[in-house]
Amino acid sequence: MPQMFVNLPVTDLDRAKAFYTAVGFTINPLFTDDKAACVVVEEDHNYFMILARDYFQTFSDRPIGDPAVTVSAATSIMLDSRDAVDKAVGDGLAAGGSEARPATDLGFMYQRQLTDPDGNVLELGHMDPTAAAQGPGAA
Repeated sequence: MPQMFVNLPVTDLDRAKAFYTAVGFTINPLFTDDKAACVVVEEDHNYFMILARDYFQTFSDRPIGDPAVTVSAATSIMLDSRDAVDKAVGDGLAAGGSEARPATDLGFMYQRQLTDPDGNVLELGHMDPTAAAQGPGAA
């Protein structure tokens, strides 16, 4: 099974670890040090690598953008229920995140946008299982 790692630059690694664990993810200590932390979104499948900005810069010769100023990506993560989405967003807000846009409810899909303390955008949502399998009109 393929695995996906999304690398995110952060200004304060400890603050970022606290934020992502508050949202409901865990930290893999085997791949965590003073420059980076592995955030487990779904064991054996999906992860964030939160990297101190100076360490993140070693992966590219191009300048690193500031996600607090310019959005260049939004990472969508589908959760098991609307309640799980609301809880994760509430916990993220309490841990220093922000919510710039109101919730979107399309009937078959519910989504909320949560921005981490560095400005990286997470879109947490829930999709009706029938719509996920057969398309929006099936829900």
